[in-house]
Amino acid sequence: MDFNRYSSIYLKNLVDEVLPFWLKNSPDKEYGGFFTCLDTEGRVFDTDKFIWLQARQVWTFSMLYNQMEKNPLWLETAIHGAEFLKKHGRDSAGNWYFSLSREGAPLVQPYNIFSDCFATMAFAQLYKASGVEEYREISVNTFFNILKRQDNPKGKFSKAFPGTRELQNFSLPMILSNLVLEIEHVLDPAIVEATIDKGIHTVMEVFYQPDSGLILENVYADGSFSDSFEGRLLNPGHVLEAMWFVMDLATRRNDQKLIEKAVNIAINALEYGWDKEFGGILYFLDIKGNPPQQLEWDQKLWWVHAEAIVCMLKGYEKTGDQRCLNWFKKLHEYTWKNFVDEDNGEWFGYLNRRGEVLLPLKGGKWKGCFHVPRALFLAQGLLKTLAEKEDKVLSEM
Repeated sequence: MDFNRYSSIYLKNLVDEVLPFWLKNSPDKEYGGFFTCLDTEGRVFDTDKFIWLQARQVWTFSMLYNQMEKNPLWLETAIHGAEFLKKHGRDSAGNWYFSLSREGAPLVQPYNIFSDCFATMAFAQLYKASGVEEYREISVNTFFNILKRQDNPKGKFSKAFPGTRELQNFSLPMILSNLVLEIEHVLDPAIVEATIDKGIHTVMEVFYQPDSGLILENVYADGSFSDSFEGRLLNPGHVLEAMWFVMDLATRRNDQKLIEKAVNIAINALEYGWDKEFGGILYFLDIKGNPPQQLEWDQKLWWVHAEAIVCMLKGYEKTGDQRCLNWFKKLHEYTWKNFVDEDNGEWFGYLNRRGEVLLPLKGGKWKGCFHVPRALFLAQGLLKTLAEKEDKVLSEM
């Protein structure tokens, strides 16, 4: 396999098509922050600002500045977003709102802890890029606020009636597994290790279901199964993203057995979630084969396929499992055929089951400058590493 050719495809898409799209169309030069509701050609169709997308974009340009190239425009863009967040993004208790008006007035209360998670990532990465101490303080304070809220993340905004069906959701422990590695340069090492221990246990033991070999979105506090809409819910994309997070944690601890378990779970998720009729990964499934309650269950989403590509490349790079390489080729073909817009830049976000563009947008309330550039950056690097390994093996023959 020509890993160098694939690496060039991913790098070119990132540098020539995706980043220019956001740099040209997204910054709000009048009020600060970023526009994320962008149509096919990058025109703004709504000016509301969603905190986690603002923070994700700060993180993206900070990360690329730190890991790819000391491009002053990237750092300037990250600071542009961070200063808007710093000024408008939090309530008096330090909780991050869900959304703001264009000018920065709060629109939606801080019910969603993922705003806090991505703000933590953003300011930690920007601190690394800029050395500004205030950014470090914001990141650390927000992280400890997340730890305080993690057992009841929605707090007073929860719609669930207490004491009846008390489920825990997979998303937060999944995010924390990645978040702690993102911000370890601003944390005490003991806190880092304790968070990793808890993350691995929760993701790989509590939510993992040995009978199916899959990870569910919601379980009871003890990890037991809830035969309900929420309890039967499977999100293959979350499983695939989480498994490459776990591979990173396992690599840090030199735990090859854990890496192999993560690869097997990821393969199970792909085999279960792949649409045998039209191709692509289904968004939601019911573990018992019942109709899911989510009406969008059969859509094909950009982030699911981007994370699957990263997961399979990491799995192959760390284990040499041929199944990962086979799946990468299949995912690459589907993604480049259906999501990538080589005429206008960036990727479409939402396809119908047949793989046709469902919404002609490049960004919105949930899609911003994050999954695509992160996946492209990671994929091109992994493919380059695989090419170097292959060259070394050939030279030694």
